[in-house]
Formats: sequence, structure tokens, C-alpha cells
Amino acid sequence: MKVLIVDSYYPQFLSGAVKSVLPGAGDYQTLLQRILNLRFGTSDFYSRNLSALGHEVQDIIFNCEPLQQMWVKEYDASFRRKSIQMPRALEKLPYFRRYTQNNSPLQAIALSQIRHFRPDVLFLQDLNLFSRDVLQQLRDEGAIRLAVGQIACPLPKWEFLDGLDLILTSFPHYVELFRARGIASEYFRIGFDPIVLEEIESPIRDHACTFIGGISPAHSSRLNLLEKLARNVDISFYGYGSDSVDLNSPIHSLHRGDAWALDMYRSLARSRITVNVHIDIAKNNANNMRLYEATGTGAMLLTDVKDNLHELFEIGKEIVVYQNVDDAIDKIRYYTSHPSEATAIAYAGQVRTLKEHTYANRMLELDEILTRYLGF
Repeated sequence: MKVLIVDSYYPQFLSGAVKSVLPGAGDYQTLLQRILNLRFGTSDFYSRNLSALGHEVQDIIFNCEPLQQMWVKEYDASFRRKSIQMPRALEKLPYFRRYTQNNSPLQAIALSQIRHFRPDVLFLQDLNLFSRDVLQQLRDEGAIRLAVGQIACPLPKWEFLDGLDLILTSFPHYVELFRARGIASEYFRIGFDPIVLEEIESPIRDHACTFIGGISPAHSSRLNLLEKLARNVDISFYGYGSDSVDLNSPIHSLHRGDAWALDMYRSLARSRITVNVHIDIAKNNANNMRLYEATGTGAMLLTDVKDNLHELFEIGKEIVVYQNVDDAIDKIRYYTSHPSEATAIAYAGQVRTLKEHTYANRMLELDEILTRYLGF
């Protein structure tokens, strides 16, 4: 089957990433692969592993303006003749969803790419990109057969969901929500790609404990937990959003800056213990990427307790859970003072992830799902 994967990246990452790989890129495919090789988000973990199963797969980074402009220059002379005005320079772009309305320049390029590739499956990693009317137009033209979305975040407007033939989600409670609305949905977990371990090599584990992720007053319960950890244990913070936190927060003195893509994996690989906190929308379900990124890189994962965690890892042997902030503090102190126990758990967690939770395994599952829905 032919699969076209469309994703959007955080502008904060893109503004620095593109500058680092643009010089000498020369052509669209080279620049695309250079950006994918930085290992942001799901990188080429889907396309590379689906290709290994014999499928024809391509990636699009919807909101990477220099990359998309390069595609137009190389592949679509008719688009160039339309003289569609592009947005401002990348480093000046606001939050990317400003450019996801119908008929925006970036959407126009993505639609041209879809029509050029004519996939059996249009696989959307960002569900804010194409409304039901746009997706139906693509079907009517014969440009796509199946529109599939994947989501593990707050819901966009229903006009962006109702047009999908299938929604995959790592939230079990979302599956029932979508099915109740008449949208086909399947439970599909996130994973880890071992190629990362080859690319980060083996950093020294010089961080007793870390938290890596977004920090914002908008996530008040997470912020309260992290600030209490900052006051009571040896912990380092990495990630975006610290500039929005009160200047008196204890997080500031312990914050080591952003950690995107491979830098994020290296920071995890430097951690003996790393703390995970799910967003509120996860409810009682464990689902996020950090579960697999942390264990995959060999850090001991300390995560908030969730009902389905036992389905993913053996609690107490492969990962450790905490009930509340005081329990998290106690667990960090205990495993910091008992490093051999922490190392044993981290190792067992890594073995489980590399055996069961890799994207090679996930793409076997995805292959079966897509084949079933296409009716092959």
C-alpha cells in the first residue's frame, strides 16, 4: 500500500533545527531526511518501519516552510504559477495552527503533495490540518482512499474529526468516544525506536533525577508537583515553557534549558531516574511517549499511577509508580540511595521496551489495521 504521513512540528524546534541542517541540503529529499534524522517526535519511525514491511511510504512536515517551499520548487511548477503568497520567514512564524485553515498557503502545498503522491492511506499525525470538506474533496478526486488520524491530546473541533475514516489513539477512553459518534477507532500505542540508541551512543548517567517536558502555569497540578520536587530532591529540569513560570519558582535554578529531539534522548540517557507526569486529558490511562522513551534509553521510569500500566510494564520490576507528590519524593530518595535497585529496574524496563514496545512491533500492528480497513 501507499501511505503518506503528514505531521506538524513545534515551531520552537523548527526555528533552530532548520537553521542547523539547511546549509548544503541542496534538494527537498535531502533536507527532509536531515530534519527527520534529528529525531523529533515520531521522526521517520513510522515510515521507515512500514517501508521495511514492503509499503511505499513518504513523510510530510506540514509547517516546515523552507522544506515545503523546496518541494514546490522541485515538484510543482503549476503551483508556482499560481503565485500563492507564503507566510513570513520561519523564525517569525507564530503557533503553527494559524496556518492550518482551509486554503492557507501551507495547506495548499500539502494538498498538492497529496495529489502528487495519491496515497491509499493519508495518515495524519496532527488532526487540525484538514476539515471534513477538504478530506471529502480528496476522496472525490480519487487522491486518497482512506483518511486516518492519530491523536493523544485534547480534541480539535469535530469538523476535523468527522471527516476521518479511522482514528487511532493511545487513549482507551477516546476509542469509545469516537465510536459513539460513528467514527471508526482503534486503540494503538506509541513506542520507541532503537535507532536512537545508536545515535546518542552511551552518555554518562550524571543526573540523579530529571523531569523532561513542558512546564507551564496552564498545567497547574503538574507545576505544583514539579515545584515540590525541586524543593525536596536532587532533580534537573529540561524542556520548554520555563519562561512562563513565576520568577520565584525553584524550578528556574534547576532548569537546564530546552531538550528537543536527540538532545531530549541524550538527557534521558544521562538520567538514573526520570519522572513522568501525564496530562489531565489522559485521565486514568497511561499512554504517553515518555513511558517508552525513558525506558528505551535505560532510565528508571518513575511515573504517575494509572489503571492500565500493568498492561505495559511490570510495576516494581520494570518501572516504579507514585501515588502523589509525597510518594514521588519518597521514591526518588529511596532509589537515589539504593542505586543498584534503580539500575536493575531500569535495565528490566529497557529490556521490556526493546522487546515489546518498538516501532517495528507497532508497525506490524498498524499494517494489520490498515490492511483490514482498506479491505486488501
